[in-house]
Amino acid sequence: MARLSTDVPATADAITDAVLTASRLLVAVSARSLAAAGDLITLPQFRVLVILHSRGTLNQAALAELVGVTPSTTSRMVDRLVAVGMVVRQDSPSSRREIVVELTGEGERVVRLVTERRRREIARIVAKMPEDARHGLVEALTAFAEAGGEPPAKDSIDAAWF
Repeated sequence: MARLSTDVPATADAITDAVLTASRLLVAVSARSLAAAGDLITLPQFRVLVILHSRGTLNQAALAELVGVTPSTTSRMVDRLVAVGMVVRQDSPSSRREIVVELTGEGERVVRLVTERRRREIARIVAKMPEDARHGLVEALTAFAEAGGEPPAKDSIDAAWF
């Protein structure tokens, strides 16, 4: 496999290309790990579960903004997740006009199952990396996630990213 030399300048284009390539791998890992949940949910629906797991109960407007889709799309995703028992809709305790979405025990179980499977596969990939290539990876990926507005993982289960 071709590897960039460490003396290649870290231009924005070179970094973008490297992140795009890595993202293809991460999406493939995500799709494979999602198979642990069977055919119950899609990758975007799993993203909803991860957001609720990491941020807690949210109203649908906030959830739509965090997922990056329209409120109507979020509503349809939440409908499907309610149907399979992974989330519940409730009246907001602070506003009678607002509906909030909360992760259920089953939703929590699926997030943990899929994340553990993903974590094992990523650990196998990282273990194959040369030691010198691992240097600085945590710092670089943390800075990348912060720049993209992703909250830090509170624990290994919360590191689901997608």
